[in-house]
Amino acid sequence: MVNVNVIGAGLAGCEAAWQAARSGVRVTLYEMKPGKRTPAHHSDGFSELVCSNSLRSAELTNAGGLLKEELLRMGSLIMEAAYATRVSAGGALAVDRERFSGYITEKIRNCPGIETVSGEITSLDFEDTTVVATGPLTSDALAEEIKRITGDRRLYFYDAAAPIVDASTVDMEKAFFASRYGKGTPDYINCPFTEPEYKAFHEALISAETAELHDFEKGDSLKVFEGCMPVEVMARRGADTLRFGPMKPVGIRNPATDESYYAVVQLRKENEEGTMYNIVGFQTHLTWGEQKRVFRMIPGLENAEFLRYGVMHRNTFLDSPSLLDADYSMRSRKDLYFAGQMTGVEGYIESCASGFVAGINAARRAKGLGPVLFPETMMTGAMAAYISTGGTLPGTFQPMNANFGIVPGPDRKIKGGKRARAEYYSERALEALGSFIPELEKAKSET
Repeated sequence: MVNVNVIGAGLAGCEAAWQAARSGVRVTLYEMKPGKRTPAHHSDGFSELVCSNSLRSAELTNAGGLLKEELLRMGSLIMEAAYATRVSAGGALAVDRERFSGYITEKIRNCPGIETVSGEITSLDFEDTTVVATGPLTSDALAEEIKRITGDRRLYFYDAAAPIVDASTVDMEKAFFASRYGKGTPDYINCPFTEPEYKAFHEALISAETAELHDFEKGDSLKVFEGCMPVEVMARRGADTLRFGPMKPVGIRNPATDESYYAVVQLRKENEEGTMYNIVGFQTHLTWGEQKRVFRMIPGLENAEFLRYGVMHRNTFLDSPSLLDADYSMRSRKDLYFAGQMTGVEGYIESCASGFVAGINAARRAKGLGPVLFPETMMTGAMAAYISTGGTLPGTFQPMNANFGIVPGPDRKIKGGKRARAEYYSERALEALGSFIPELEKAKSET
């Protein structure tokens, strides 16, 4: 039986390994933990979520929700784990991150077609077909190897994680449970601001001290990905920027008093027990001391205990349109595949989708077969097309979440506004998926 190597046991790597094994090849999955970790990692398990525990909206009229549904119907391990470890989060799909990682780790380790090997990989001179899924936090040695192979076509962005607080230390005399517009169950803790409280908080936030960059980051221009921007950077864009972003009060009312507020900070469950909550949208690069001082100005968090402070780290992304095809293989070396955020797909589920496509195609390559390409009317296929072409703006490639702007336009005029167009795209994608699944199953079983 032929072998496929997968480097990195994050979301993309585990999905790639799982799909390759399900396609009838042996898989060797390399993971540098527990011997070595990046600054953002906290556990030894596979598929550790280092930023938020939310996989975002599960609604089919949302591009991310559509991508989840496609993957779920196609047999994604990551989506199976997400629904098995789900915690209440209104209309979003959020998970207990420890149980989520544990579920995937157990599945991978118990899969007879997958051998896991602990240790850092520093060379890509493998004879077997290989998928690199080490993520944006790739180790320095492997990053240098990728630099050698790609000709240093790399992009740097900075990413940040939000703090997590002990739920028992939140003052529920000031905070209250509710979800925006009453959608789903009232699972979010809401911390309301008056106008004076907001202005004082904003001033403290924009003047707070940020952490010093690591040595390897010094000299880099501070390019921040818009989808995971530190809250203090966002605040400096204007006095009301936060009120139209992570602190927007629209759709939130206190169920006990029916009051609405000038601004609101929301906290989302981190685990099923509801003992830990993260501060939604509050990714940060502030020093830990400043996080404690400034974030305790949030009404209800005056005496909050922080179980994890926010951190910031440099992410590495490939200039994928100049390097990769839509099966995530390297154009100049077809036995080498890349998957995950390194390719420029931004987000947990987007990373999973890239691993899904790369894993199946790596297995086919190892068996001497041609690639299977996903329909671009599906969100999975649209993401693959985006990373291989850069979308409609050549020379401006940046990491991209799933969105309806990257799928082919409608073949007829859609009446009813934005929601009607989203429903059209979703229905069209699932119809294409229904026709594609038999082809996909044949592609996975073909020898």
